[in-house]
Amino acid sequence: MAPDTALFRSEKPQLAGLVERMLRRTAARPGQFGCFGLHEWAMVYRDTEHRHPAPLRLGQDGTDAVVEAHELRCTHFDAFRFFTDDAAPRNRLQPTRDSQPELEQPGCLHAGMDLYKWAMKLGPLLPGELLLDAFELARDIRQLDMEAAPYDLSEWGVCPVRIETSEGKAEYVRRQREFADRGAVLRGRMLNAWLGEQG
Repeated sequence: MAPDTALFRSEKPQLAGLVERMLRRTAARPGQFGCFGLHEWAMVYRDTEHRHPAPLRLGQDGTDAVVEAHELRCTHFDAFRFFTDDAAPRNRLQPTRDSQPELEQPGCLHAGMDLYKWAMKLGPLLPGELLLDAFELARDIRQLDMEAAPYDLSEWGVCPVRIETSEGKAEYVRRQREFADRGAVLRGRMLNAWLGEQG
């Protein structure tokens, strides 16, 4: 028996509407590729208490200097909400939960990881292999997210993408574009599987 998409919409109209808006609007926008993963740096900016126990690769002063040398361009609320009080005003935008459908864009690593979240919320409306592909994309993106973070994760075998250098920036953007391409395909597949739309 095929999943009943109409029943899903009638029983969970707010969720169905949100997922559809997020998928459609993100897919319709051009990707932005100038953030360089600085959201993780902004989460520790001028703050001695960090969310993760790992030491900072450049120390606190060096980390703060990297933030101050760049423009923060985060578009994703679930990253921005963890910015320190000193970092938040430095961001070009001030994302909110309500503005998320208007700001989401396909170059954002978090938007790519969120495809797994949307797939989980749609549950049996999507085939299992699509859910697995969304999980694998989220896993791969998270790897870059941590490699580009300010933490020293060498204890876990993580080699840093040194976004404070031109070479590191170039690597970050190259991989970010690859993830955006994979995410675009998955968004199309989700809409097709759920709503029968051909990409």
